[in-house]
Amino acid sequence: MTEPATEFATLTADDLVTGEAVALDLPPAGLGTRIASGLIDILATIALLIAAYVFLMIATARADAALQWAAYVGVTILVFLVYPTAFETLSRGRTLGKYAMGLRTVRDDGGPISAQHALVRALIGYVEIYAFTGVPAFFSALLSERGKRLGDYAAGTYVVRERVHLILPLPTQMPWPLQQWAAAADIAALPTGLALAVRQYLGRAHQISPQARAALGHRLAEQVAAYVAPKPPPGTPPDAFLAAVIAARRDRDAARLRREADFRQRLTQRR
Repeated sequence: MTEPATEFATLTADDLVTGEAVALDLPPAGLGTRIASGLIDILATIALLIAAYVFLMIATARADAALQWAAYVGVTILVFLVYPTAFETLSRGRTLGKYAMGLRTVRDDGGPISAQHALVRALIGYVEIYAFTGVPAFFSALLSERGKRLGDYAAGTYVVRERVHLILPLPTQMPWPLQQWAAAADIAALPTGLALAVRQYLGRAHQISPQARAALGHRLAEQVAAYVAPKPPPGTPPDAFLAAVIAARRDRDAARLRREADFRQRLTQRR
């Protein structure tokens, strides 16, 4: 049974691809953990709101009604908007409930959220969670592949499981017979999908039947050859050629990053 090349080049909606074409999975939080996290946050918010109202009742006992009303409105804004926005921003996407359940809010591209993202989530969250008792948030998360509530859609965020054991594959090694060729060859950066397909092929080649491995290796080698000049020595196995290209690109990218870092350091030292 053969295994098509497109399977190795497929990226899921939750994959992020590093500079070495390593796909990192950021699994979205399940509905159950989202509900548990939300309940903890709701209880904490209600407790904070009650404490603030009690303090206001004592502090404004002799004030006029207009001042009391303004104080209550201010406290409501502080508890429902300022508090969650500041907490999520400073904690880089966490709340008390997310701390307890091992969750974190991230952008759709996997990056950390900003104050703007947190504010939008708090604004929409007040409506969908408190004003409508969480019903819109529940059905939105239930129907979303990433468990997004309406606030996540508006802010461009989603909640991921942070306590996930991530194992990165070992870096591809340069085959020693091709070291001299790779050092002199002009190897352009591969497209993300092709680079990911090669990395996955090299990491899973032992799981494929010999016939499928040979066919897929030749197919990938033909695609990669368009980005390499000169071609590898005659008789080079596809696996060795692909490993040499990936290892050479990794080493060159690492060297470029080191040069850029040294250049920035020299610039800052001159100031």
